[in-house]
Amino acid sequence: MPHVVVKLWPGKSEQQKVRLAQNITKDVMDVLHYGEESVSVAFEEVEPGDWAAKVYQTDIVGNAEKLYKKPGYTM
Repeated sequence: MPHVVVKLWPGKSEQQKVRLAQNITKDVMDVLHYGEESVSVAFEEVEPGDWAAKVYQTDIVGNAEKLYKKPGYTM
């Protein structure tokens, strides 16, 4: 714990995914003060044609109150 799931379109290289997982892990450790052994990161590739139904409607619109970074907005 914590477990981070990144949903993205297919096409990113294994090297990119490993690098992102390393950066997410580092940030979780730095911000939340967990040890590396407590952090896990997964990637779920979603085809562009499925994105609206499988991610946008369910995870973004359907859970807007849980979003800390919304699409289209800068932090």
